[in-house]
Amino acid sequence: MGTRRRRLFVGLSLLLAIVVASRGQTAPVSEEPASGHISLRAVPSGHAEPRMLPRLPVLPTFPGKPAPPRGLPRMVQTAGIIFSGQVLSVAREPGLGGASIESIAITFHVDRALRGTTTGKNLTIHQWAGLWSSGQRYRAGERVLLFLYPASKLGLTSCVAGPVGRFTVDPRGRVLLSDQHLAVLGRDPFFSGKLQLSLDDFANAIRGVEGEERVQP
Repeated sequence: MGTRRRRLFVGLSLLLAIVVASRGQTAPVSEEPASGHISLRAVPSGHAEPRMLPRLPVLPTFPGKPAPPRGLPRMVQTAGIIFSGQVLSVAREPGLGGASIESIAITFHVDRALRGTTTGKNLTIHQWAGLWSSGQRYRAGERVLLFLYPASKLGLTSCVAGPVGRFTVDPRGRVLLSDQHLAVLGRDPFFSGKLQLSLDDFANAIRGVEGEERVQP
């Protein structure tokens, strides 16, 4: 009877030792990512176990807002008056409409009206005298193609984008493009590589821009 008890005691002791030993082993950690979590490697003893971080959601992408038009489309959209003509006279005015702001009155004969005026008429515009002092000047007899802003409350106007909105027209009626024009308009296939254009070609380009504006939703 004593022998049987000793055998049972030895067997239970061995079984207990096996259980304790199995619990002391570190369970392997899978390196394959679990669904929705970042996988973690086994952490050495003595270091705090890192927290399980949730996987960041993939945010949907949306198309950016279309860039505003540049070059000729922007100039056409901005201008209130577009025409080619010859300068008839230039005169300084002490004040426009009772205001104390000096202005320059420039009178043109309109050879070709493209917006906001009439072919064959004389058109007088008023420009702030400060622009004249800064170099935006006209002389009687010269021919130009102008993109002008709509007149302000004081009746003043100027070329769209400064010198970019003003083109020289030669005696043969060709519109000449300066380096500044090429820098702004050169990316447009219509103007690429060209130093001069006929008034007809230029008018067609402007009408093309206006047609695109009308068909846009």
